[in-house]
Amino acid sequence: MSAARRAALRAVNVARRARDDRRRTPPQVRLGRGDGRRRIFYLSPDPPMPRGGVRVFYQHVDLLRAAGFDATVVHCRRGYRAGWFANDTAVAGAPDVTVTPDDVLVVPEYYGGTLDRLPAGPTVVVLNQGVYHTFDAVDVADAAALVGPPVSAVLTVSEDSLDLLRFTFAGVPVHLVRPTLDRGVFHPGDGAPRGRRIAYAANRRADESHHLRCVLEARGRLAGWELVPIVGMSEAEVADTMRSCPIFLSMNEREGFGLQPAEAMACGCFVVGYTGQGAREFFDPRYSAPVPDGALLDYARAVEGAAAAFEADPDALARRGLDASAALLARYDEAGLRGDLVAFFRSLGLAPAAIDDGAGAAGPTVADRLR
Repeated sequence: MSAARRAALRAVNVARRARDDRRRTPPQVRLGRGDGRRRIFYLSPDPPMPRGGVRVFYQHVDLLRAAGFDATVVHCRRGYRAGWFANDTAVAGAPDVTVTPDDVLVVPEYYGGTLDRLPAGPTVVVLNQGVYHTFDAVDVADAAALVGPPVSAVLTVSEDSLDLLRFTFAGVPVHLVRPTLDRGVFHPGDGAPRGRRIAYAANRRADESHHLRCVLEARGRLAGWELVPIVGMSEAEVADTMRSCPIFLSMNEREGFGLQPAEAMACGCFVVGYTGQGAREFFDPRYSAPVPDGALLDYARAVEGAAAAFEADPDALARRGLDASAALLARYDEAGLRGDLVAFFRSLGLAPAAIDDGAGAAGPTVADRLR
């Protein structure tokens, strides 16, 4: 390779890293003096496309405010609000927020390499929903810098993530705050018969998904079945699509939890495929078909087996889907997450308090709105 070519590649890599660094910089809030109030600020990216992790930030803030805590999602830009799901969550833009040493800043693992840019003083908590991406933007030589100050504690979303984080960050407290499934959106419906349709996430492991579908097509075993891609849909449209399909294909890969197959199970689907590790805790063989990661032959056989089971006895497969729905909606409910969050923030010395109209307050609590 010529010197000019090497120089050009270095320039491209430097530019790419600079762009990534900017995306991974937390919202830039000001630091002010404490006044005795203890507030909770979830510092969030402003994604142009739906991101489940941001959805979780909104859920946490809603539940904390309903419990009486002063909590707000802080986005980088003034005026940004996640729009791919219905919400009236308390949000603020970083230019309008002043934090104090009395406050708690909750940040995603996405900001792991830039935590030193947070204002010194507030308690910092990392909400790690993507445990297998913790070090994506961190050099090996800098990995140890993520252990200890400024991080006071880590929250995570699955038993698998909890084990890995406690092993990795032995000196930092790690706590589990379970995910939730919105039973108003993700539910099995009225029991209407489902046709020969198989749903799959079009944006997950696209090459493997393509090969799997080609194997099934080449064998001709799924003649008469429709493969339904889930892409570019709202939450409600995703749920409606899942409810129309008896089978869902999971392409999870290195997931902290693996929300999509959980949502499919909540909608009454029989789920076939990869757990991505994080979803192992709910991929019960009684009502799903977990497949070893990357095992294309096992995957194709499992899909054909599920299709054959539906063709032989649709009601029997439907009952397994309903068992999955009942199990997951009971396990991942709002009451459980609310208890996890309240217990954790109380352990930091916070208590429910009246919410004012200052920067970051963003109006009445959820509890007030429901009265």
